[in-house]
Amino acid sequence: MPDTTATTDLGARFVEAVSDRDADRLGALFADDIDFRGLTPNRSWEAGDRAEVVDIVLKQWFEPKDEFDGPPQVESDAFADCQRVGYRFRGHNPDGPFVVEQQAYLKENDGRIAWMRVVCTGFLDPG
Repeated sequence: MPDTTATTDLGARFVEAVSDRDADRLGALFADDIDFRGLTPNRSWEAGDRAEVVDIVLKQWFEPKDEFDGPPQVESDAFADCQRVGYRFRGHNPDGPFVVEQQAYLKENDGRIAWMRVVCTGFLDPG
């Protein structure tokens, strides 16, 4: 059975960098030629380099006005050559409190994320 520890660590480090809003650390996780696709409620996203991914995640999906309330809930596992990481952020912005959940699938190459697919719920009222 292949060792999936490095890939599992990549998923956790991705969520941590997003949570901390650390663009440099987030960008360093991706291969130069990342194959990135994302799906949010109103749009699909594509990127082919790390700067584009960082811009999508930290400037488009989560804007500076969106503040996280505590660490995210995270769960992950690995199968074959892929990892799944699910994470949920709770926070608030000028529109009020929100919860947002994403599921990401990723593949690693030379210690970096080379392929990633993300599906997002969008910002929901935590009720």
